[in-house]
Amino acid sequence: MPRMRFGAFLAPHHPIGESPTLQFQRDIDLAVQLDRLGYDEYWCGEHHSTGWEVIASPELFLAAVGARTHNIRLGTGVVSLPYHHPFNVAQRIVQLDHMTRGRVILGTGPGALPSDAYMLGIDPLTQRDRQDEAMGVIRRLLAGDDRFSYECEWFTLKDARLQLLPLQDEVPMATASMISPSGMTLAGKHGCGVLSLGSMSTTGLAALPTQWGFAEESAAKHGKQVNRRDWRVVMSWHIAETREQAREEAKHGLMRWHNEYIVGTLMRPGDKPYATPDEAVDHVQSMGIAGASVIGTPDDLVACIRNLQEITGGFGCALGFVHDWANPANTAKSWDLVARYVIPELTGQLDAYRESQQHVINNRESFERAGEAVMQKIMAHEGAAKALQEPQGTAAMSSHNAPDLSKYQNKSAG
Repeated sequence: MPRMRFGAFLAPHHPIGESPTLQFQRDIDLAVQLDRLGYDEYWCGEHHSTGWEVIASPELFLAAVGARTHNIRLGTGVVSLPYHHPFNVAQRIVQLDHMTRGRVILGTGPGALPSDAYMLGIDPLTQRDRQDEAMGVIRRLLAGDDRFSYECEWFTLKDARLQLLPLQDEVPMATASMISPSGMTLAGKHGCGVLSLGSMSTTGLAALPTQWGFAEESAAKHGKQVNRRDWRVVMSWHIAETREQAREEAKHGLMRWHNEYIVGTLMRPGDKPYATPDEAVDHVQSMGIAGASVIGTPDDLVACIRNLQEITGGFGCALGFVHDWANPANTAKSWDLVARYVIPELTGQLDAYRESQQHVINNRESFERAGEAVMQKIMAHEGAAKALQEPQGTAAMSSHNAPDLSKYQNKSAG
């Protein structure tokens, strides 16, 4: 596979109690930091309830991010297609693609929060079928197909065609996948990428090894192709110089996120509140490298990602889940440590360095002759030779691993 990519997935999940205005700004600032550090992708989602997830329009948010960044690709993670007329989605994505100079990735889903669908009067049983239907229409619109009409129970198109096409030759697409095979099957049907969001739960993690097979089977059935390079796996991490430090920085925020959001708001079946912050971290760390969550050092995260690559058969992009487990300063430092140590380790940037170092170590004798040649020239010059024989000159040379001078001493004296 090509070089592994790294990015961030912003739901967002922000605890209630802070200024929403400043939270928006901090999320934009994070994108600027990741762009500067060389991360590949930045994703944000669409939600309309729970109080913890405040971005209602990924496109609007990413337009602001695009104005302050230069290289990082920007993904809608995701647009909930049953909530929108497909023509409007296609129009907004095209405009965003131009405004960001061709950096858009269109991520779609059926809608994750039942409370959102309820407010909009949408039957949850229809959501996945509507996402499928909308994806087919959006693909035709983005491709610039001839005018076409389409009518179904929830939207109508008449002689429709976009008046402006994307800046990119083809806008990359991805669909959300949780635990069931439906997301992977849909990706195979449309030949698009996958955004695995269920990998942070125990059940979702257990499903990962078999997930890609559903995409390949569906692609073969519909005459499409899928590529593991377009498979993005969402992970949770908080990284510090030591495990103890990472633990202290993250434990209170982790407990609050789990107890107030996962258990207290979503009421996710099977999850129970943590009794103490230390219990929260202990549970994450107990999964070791077999999990998709890491509170520890850069080496711990490297080991975890390598293990996930092995058990899944390989994926193209690791996305760190954006959270407020630690304070803003330590969160920013965590992303910095990943860029400095984890990414170069897993992308092979350090391999040539290490080979070069080992080559010099293994061939030390071959390089001594070059040093001897230099010394011969120095010793042939009476002034330079005399300077080297002074105590301070000899000491200076010894600090630079100079070759043995004894062989030249008699010759110089003569």
